[in-house]
Amino acid sequence: MIYGKRIRLRGIEREDIPRLTAWFNDPEVTRGLLTYYPIAVWQEEGWFESLKKLPREERPLMIEVREGEDWIPIGDCNFHEINWRVRSAELGIAIGEKAYWNQGYGTETMELLLRFGFETLNLNRIFLKVHETNRRAIRAYEKAGFVHEGRMRQAHYTRGKYEDILWMSVLRSEWLSSERNA
Repeated sequence: MIYGKRIRLRGIEREDIPRLTAWFNDPEVTRGLLTYYPIAVWQEEGWFESLKKLPREERPLMIEVREGEDWIPIGDCNFHEINWRVRSAELGIAIGEKAYWNQGYGTETMELLLRFGFETLNLNRIFLKVHETNRRAIRAYEKAGFVHEGRMRQAHYTRGKYEDILWMSVLRSEWLSSERNA
């Protein structure tokens, strides 16, 4: 487990499949994601089985929040496209439980992943891609220390129109010098 102030990250289990399927079939949840086609439980089961082939560092993690004595799953996240030669990785995150939106859990998750990526995985650059229309996510990433570094114009097509994809990143040196890590 990776623990934060209000959250923890744990490995995804087979029992999580129905919850993940529900999240990724919800148009509000997927609005800012690259997924666009409904998925079935059997497809998520196949995805789950394929996780065994991934390096441990690229397997997705469940985001959970503390509710009394219980931990409640609210989303998932992962490092992927890790390049060990240049020490960089891409991050992905989705908060699937809409009742937990706009409460800072995305920012806290990103801060926890940055700490883990820089201190445990010894990465130098952590980046992500985000839809230009996903203002809530962009705010969370900026709060966590990500800076804008580029734009792919009309790189995604969704709901009848093209959208730009923004690239954002944090370098180890920026993270080390930031106030939240002093």
